[in-house]
Amino acid sequence: MGKMNMAFIGTGVMGTSIVKHLLNEEYEVAVYTRTKSKAEPLIQAGASWASSIDEAVAEATIIFTMVGYPTDVEEVYFGERGIFSAGKDGQIVIDMTTSSPAMAKRIAEQASRQKMSAIDAPVSGGDIGAKNGTLSIMCGGDQQIFNEILPILSIFGQQIVYQGEAGAGQHAKMCNQIAIATNMIGVCEAIVYAEKAGLDPDTVLQSISSGAAGSWSLSNLAPRMLNGNFEPGFYVKHFLKDMNIALEEAAAMDLALPGLELARNMYEQLVERGYGEKGTQVLYKSYSVN
Repeated sequence: MGKMNMAFIGTGVMGTSIVKHLLNEEYEVAVYTRTKSKAEPLIQAGASWASSIDEAVAEATIIFTMVGYPTDVEEVYFGERGIFSAGKDGQIVIDMTTSSPAMAKRIAEQASRQKMSAIDAPVSGGDIGAKNGTLSIMCGGDQQIFNEILPILSIFGQQIVYQGEAGAGQHAKMCNQIAIATNMIGVCEAIVYAEKAGLDPDTVLQSISSGAAGSWSLSNLAPRMLNGNFEPGFYVKHFLKDMNIALEEAAAMDLALPGLELARNMYEQLVERGYGEKGTQVLYKSYSVN
């Protein structure tokens, strides 16, 4: 695909870095977010500001969305001045929000009715992956459209996999979040065990991070825990939303996920303690009074 106009709705922790990658490749990008001040660094970097969603997408060939909750996705796509109110033949919408598979299917169906195309493309890799352009992207929708946009996704993604029809990307992301949820418990418990045993946890990490226990969370988030850095690469409140979606989907499939239920309960307690705006590594505080 040649150079084209793009729109990006939602410039949060990861969205901001993704837009920067697109700008670095000299794409024209119109951005919209509820609070303009959050988009100022992107505007200074060359993005154009849109005062509404319909204005942002008016001249765009590809429309990215990356917002917080399924209710936000609903508003962005189906609201009075949402994407579908201004949608045009041939436009491609790519929802990178972690949302429900049912919402992804609904978006794809409406896009088809308006002669548009839709891909659900949730990501994994957090703030680090977004900054480095190494995100894992899980895609659902029409495979031909996926093949067309793959070069663009490759600008900020490294592991980009087509999972199947509309909603399949979101299902794959649920698998990702399920694996992370219980892994985070193991990471925290390994660290507090090392501390209680009188070991240097940093030294322990040198050994176990590269062994069979190795994981992204162990390598990237455990050091943040030890440094008392609980700022978000991915918000607890959004992770809790993802776990709720996964448990709802599991229940619909008559599937019990006790590990995920435990993790969800622990993160609910953290939200009650006021940590919803912190990063997922704040789970460490469930074990430590420090």
